[in-house]
Amino acid sequence: MTTHAQTSDETADAPLQERRARPTWGRVATYIAGVSIGVWILFPIWFIFSMAFTTREEVRSFPKSVFPFTPFSTDTMEFFLSVDGVTSGLVNSLIVAVLTVVMSTALAAPAGYAISRYLFPGRDLFRLGILGVRAFPVVVLSIPLAVLFIRANLFDNIISVALMHTILTLPTTILVIASVFASVPYELEEAGQVFGASPWQSFRHIVLPLVVPGIAASSVLTFVLSWNEVFAASVLTLENRTLPALLLNQLSQSGPAYQFAGGFFLMIPSLIFMFVIRKYLFNMWGQVSK
Repeated sequence: MTTHAQTSDETADAPLQERRARPTWGRVATYIAGVSIGVWILFPIWFIFSMAFTTREEVRSFPKSVFPFTPFSTDTMEFFLSVDGVTSGLVNSLIVAVLTVVMSTALAAPAGYAISRYLFPGRDLFRLGILGVRAFPVVVLSIPLAVLFIRANLFDNIISVALMHTILTLPTTILVIASVFASVPYELEEAGQVFGASPWQSFRHIVLPLVVPGIAASSVLTFVLSWNEVFAASVLTLENRTLPALLLNQLSQSGPAYQFAGGFFLMIPSLIFMFVIRKYLFNMWGQVSK
């Protein structure tokens, strides 16, 4: 037999359950805005991908087919890869981007840890100096840098491009990694040392596992910045150019098939790199990737 108190509780809970089940207009507007932004970002990428994997006749045709990859073909990609210098430029871009990530992270990690953990004279000025270096126009240094690398026998060498990309990305990488270390309480390191761990053991076993997602996120940013950088590779190389520097000189004089295939190759390495380390990014945002 149902009591009066139980009936009253069910009656009071009914409007609350109804409100939870019925989405509010604010939530609906948020969903619509999120979907719209996603479509706005993903549609150009999808369009470039579909044009890159079709025939050259379909790329030049107008109006375009409503259905993507119609007909599906690797003709456009084969044509793009057959152009002289494209394959070597793609390999150079990958090598330069990987070297930039390794060197920039290796230098930025101890610098970011020092900024976030230690108080030293001129700390705030050092931060401003990092931002000032990042904001300094590289165009002003183009001729001195070219002369410097020519005298060092590093001109027209992918090592010189990797060094230049490391210099360009290092300030941003330092600030990002410093913020990551600052998010880890120093009390955790002290607790490890209280229980007998050395400072290095405390850093290795406590702090480092917590900051790996943040370092992975900074490596994504560094990779993308290096991959898309054009100016340094254009100034410091003539024959051994990266793919973006090569395409900069050829896209304006090329047909639509070459342009769509070039756009595909400019985007795909960054997307693959983000996909590979996605679990670290999800962990950074408190999510779990299965």
